Amino acid sequence: MTAPGASPAGPADGRAQPLLQVERLTKHFAVERGLFRKARLLRAVDDVSLHVYPGETLGLVGESGCGKTTLGRTVLRLLDPTHGRIVFDGHDITDATERALRPLRRRMQIVFQDPYSSLNPRMTVRDIVAEGIRVHGLAKDRAELDARVESLLERVGLRRDALQRYPHEFSGGQRQRIGIARALAVSPELIVCDEPLSALDVSIQAQIVNLLLELQEQDRIAFLFISHDLEVVEYMSRRIAVMYLGRIVETAAARELWERRHHPYTRALLSAVPVPDPARKRLRILLEGDPPSPLEPPNGCAFHPRCPRSEPGRCDRDTPPLEELAPGSRHRVACFHPFE
Repeated sequence: MTAPGASPAGPADGRAQPLLQVERLTKHFAVERGLFRKARLLRAVDDVSLHVYPGETLGLVGESGCGKTTLGRTVLRLLDPTHGRIVFDGHDITDATERALRPLRRRMQIVFQDPYSSLNPRMTVRDIVAEGIRVHGLAKDRAELDARVESLLERVGLRRDALQRYPHEFSGGQRQRIGIARALAVSPELIVCDEPLSALDVSIQAQIVNLLLELQEQDRIAFLFISHDLEVVEYMSRRIAVMYLGRIVETAAARELWERRHHPYTRALLSAVPVPDPARKRLRILLEGDPPSPLEPPNGCAFHPRCPRSEPGRCDRDTPPLEELAPGSRHRVACFHPFE
């Protein structure tokens, strides 16, 4: 891993237009409470705006249950949004029908967290990787299809003899390589990586990270990289967005966020990252209490019950907007007291 802020991944083609643009996206789920009681709303994603440029990596971090996975699946329209707007390469896909989405599906793919449950155990590796190519008609005949599948396996570091084997015959790292090959098969421009390393051994994680970076450099793929591992996100990403209870609370360039984090939640989150140099010491910030339930979010700022800067009568009443610290800084924070 490089030093904090090195961020090897970034925009590849210099285009100013975002590939993915999300505006005030909200996703709520109705939670049943019994026969004679009204259903409650689980606010998994609440008023999120973000963008991803071609060829760059946007890292998305936050505690478990903060809505990262729901956000990733909603921007791909695997889940229907409750409110908000999703624009992919100039196409508004917020309310697009499945038929209208189909030609865009191959340009947006996902690598799932669990490399075993995301692969059909009854399909061979060849059929798993070839499925998208067949569905989108990207091969003229069987010979071209087989050649593409073999080439994809080679690119992700698997041998040709894997073609006729089944997912259970592989290790976790190898299964994740199969999942990556499946995503690559349709030549996507955006891949949502949903905790792709969390189910893998530490020794394998670095191999998968380096594989993703290599593929990004070769194919100019944009990643929305979701993880709770802050070191990996910092290494992978050009920009980082921090999420808390369904909202983005801070976003900035990776180096900027690592050196100057302004939201109290971001400060606490990054203070937990181990420092490899024993001569360097970092103040560990411990938060009091547990994150509130998305079924009953607090009024005002969602973080105020745990925040050392909380101002009674304001933070517990008003929701701070996600705004730039200074005009043109591109460092945005949702806090009424970002400089304390």
